[in-house]
Amino acid sequence: MPERLKKIIRDVPDFPKKGILFKDITTLCKDPLSFQIMVDLLAHRYIDKKIDLIVGIEARGFIVGAALAYRIGAGIVLVRKPGKLPHKTNSASYTLEYGEDTLEIHKDAIEKGQNVIIADDLLATGGTAAAVTELVEGLGGNIVESAFIVELDDLKGRDKLNHDVFSLIHY
Repeated sequence: MPERLKKIIRDVPDFPKKGILFKDITTLCKDPLSFQIMVDLLAHRYIDKKIDLIVGIEARGFIVGAALAYRIGAGIVLVRKPGKLPHKTNSASYTLEYGEDTLEIHKDAIEKGQNVIIADDLLATGGTAAAVTELVEGLGGNIVESAFIVELDDLKGRDKLNHDVFSLIHY
């Protein structure tokens, strides 16, 4: 089944900057059967693992995270860019393959000891996921795993994470 999903993901050269080959999951998301397969393949891993929260990373991680949370009966927590969350936040800065950024989480989003899955569309260099790991662990969350639709293996992003990583599709 992951091969079906891999075939439907679109490559966009030179986005968001020259030299980057962007893996566009919008083509997967707009196809109802492919979207259902993606969600079901991820959910199958966690359905019996007592997951309390899915942490979705802005913006495509919201799509993956919300669908996964609904499917396994967990809550959803949003990690956003600065100034987008309305209440008190913690922040973490990180380096991307094409720049720097900061992410924020509500200070009351996770209770100490809650089991958490971090969800996003793609794992590249691991900077974003490492920053979210810092935020989740800073609130006392227990990261069970990070889940991605796509992983760019040559960039070795999983090496920056101190927990298990699962990706449906590898390039």
